[in-house]
Amino acid sequence: MTFGEQPAYLRVAGDLRQKIVDGQLPPHTRLPSQARIRQEYGVSDTVALEARKVLMAEGLVEGRSGSGTYVRERPVPRRISRSGYRPTGGATPFRQEQADGEGRGTWESSSEQAEASVAVAERLGIEPGERVMCTRYLYREGGEAMMLSTSWEPLAVTGRTPVMLPEEGPVGGMGVVERMRAIDVIVDNVTEEVGARPGLAEELLVLGGVPGHVVLVVQRTFYASGRPVETADVVIPADRYRVAYHLPVK
Repeated sequence: MTFGEQPAYLRVAGDLRQKIVDGQLPPHTRLPSQARIRQEYGVSDTVALEARKVLMAEGLVEGRSGSGTYVRERPVPRRISRSGYRPTGGATPFRQEQADGEGRGTWESSSEQAEASVAVAERLGIEPGERVMCTRYLYREGGEAMMLSTSWEPLAVTGRTPVMLPEEGPVGGMGVVERMRAIDVIVDNVTEEVGARPGLAEELLVLGGVPGHVVLVVQRTFYASGRPVETADVVIPADRYRVAYHLPVK
């Protein structure tokens, strides 16, 4: 293979991908069989199989037991607002979007005390094993699971205060900034790192994906005078949503 030349399986996958994008292979159409791909492109069974695997990993096709591989319906990506979006009233961006428009969003959550893992402790600037409040959220839109979030707050900051449980108390359900302000902790900075990876089996089970589907992961941390007071992982299906940042100009 010369420099810059693609492997055969990527060339085949690229051609099939273009046919899907162009509509030559519309949603719910059965993908050409492995034998058909082999004959049409003059490649081996191994190349044909690897090309199909690429399309499946990209979420363009899905296997149906005992039936074959079919082109998936391509959803129109929807927007999820992130940092810099400062709604009135202190609600989180998701809740504000539901209130402002014709939102059909719902969410559910559960909180429990836990010991900080090494990774979480590093993000919060505490020692592994220190107690944190771990809250897990599942957000839905029109009944469809759209986003998962897991947050951790050090109990050294929120323990024995009215905001110890994020969804309860006088400011329950408000954003982190408002909740921390209620206990005289002034949040003055937030960072978000966005990455992508294959979804974990348990995530895809909830979000409606299949093995190999990619998810966006937003790693968010709130700071007060340089001290981390909350960190969270937000997991979003990459094929259905786009992350939109609203950043004020100062």
